[in-house]
Amino acid sequence: MGGKVQGQNGVSAEAPIPLLTPYTLGKFQLSHRVVLAPLTRLRSWNNVPQPHAILYYSQRTTKGGLLIAEATGVSDTAQGYPQTPGIWTKEQVEAWKPIVDAVHAKGGIFFCQIWHVGRVSNTGFQPNGQAPISCTDKPLTPQTQSNGIDVAQFSTPRRLTTEEIPLVVNDFRLAARNAIEAGFDGIEIHGAHGYLLDQFMKDHVNDRTDKYGGSLENRCRFPLEVVEAIVDEIGADKVGIRLSPFANYAEAGDSNPEALGLYMVESLNKYGLVYCHMVEPRMKTVGEKCESPHSLLPMRKAFRGTFIVAGGYDREDGNNAVAENRADLVAYGRVFLANPDLPKRFALNAPLNKYNRETFYISDPVLGYTDYPFLEDTE
Repeated sequence: MGGKVQGQNGVSAEAPIPLLTPYTLGKFQLSHRVVLAPLTRLRSWNNVPQPHAILYYSQRTTKGGLLIAEATGVSDTAQGYPQTPGIWTKEQVEAWKPIVDAVHAKGGIFFCQIWHVGRVSNTGFQPNGQAPISCTDKPLTPQTQSNGIDVAQFSTPRRLTTEEIPLVVNDFRLAARNAIEAGFDGIEIHGAHGYLLDQFMKDHVNDRTDKYGGSLENRCRFPLEVVEAIVDEIGADKVGIRLSPFANYAEAGDSNPEALGLYMVESLNKYGLVYCHMVEPRMKTVGEKCESPHSLLPMRKAFRGTFIVAGGYDREDGNNAVAENRADLVAYGRVFLANPDLPKRFALNAPLNKYNRETFYISDPVLGYTDYPFLEDTE
């Protein structure tokens, strides 16, 4: 990609690099198609975003670049990890403002990913030590955490009653409103990776017998109620969603992921969402690529808005996805974390810093967070 082509008068010109071509995302003019994926970093003390996040996000901002903030809790029951940010209190909203301002000062477009972890939690993260909430009362088995050492313990969840579900929908609506108040350009609903919305969608988890369980339509009812409430609150032009129908994170698999993915994108078309962000089938579990016979192409073709793909992409892979019209934008996580100037490196086809998994989830405000070198620092 990016080889020479004959220009006018026989003068060779650089062929455009697909990832670095401009794109119109709803009302936003993007200068390139390299997106910062939402990345949990565990550096928000007491669930409040910290000043060190100002540098972290601004380092990764380019004029006309899209950034998606780390998963941000919608309520005090939404947490399942230490030191993750929230957006349900006034203090949290105020703490986000300078971070958002720093991204905007450099011309970036900033969406806030909002989530609820559901049963991927334990009583230690819950108000008054209560049980985590979910679509089910089936507990998760203990799991080795992403650092490969610690084992996460999960408490048996409490099954939400039918009457309680609208209250959770309202938590998402208020979080979206708060994100706009904090200055974000939009929000991404986290409907992926085995968290609350995904727990409802996936038939390996959802064992309900009310209107939120059983059929595909019923299992998708709660996520779509969240979508509708947020669209009504802040406008569809500010709403995206992330889905991972093929993934089996946190024991949230589905017997027919393609049908699930297609049903969701076709349903989302009714709301006019600005984008759908989907995780590649090859990413079955955290950080591991595997061969998969499945493809996101049917969902790409069915969805009428912008389609963002994520999951194990490198430069060549991302360029091919855009060139072959399999995606409009490509989200990068670990390599963007380790290369704050990733779009520039892609433009120059420069070597990339290697990421250090050991520092992904430590609480240090600098180490493994804002200390990855820029290209000019390594020359």
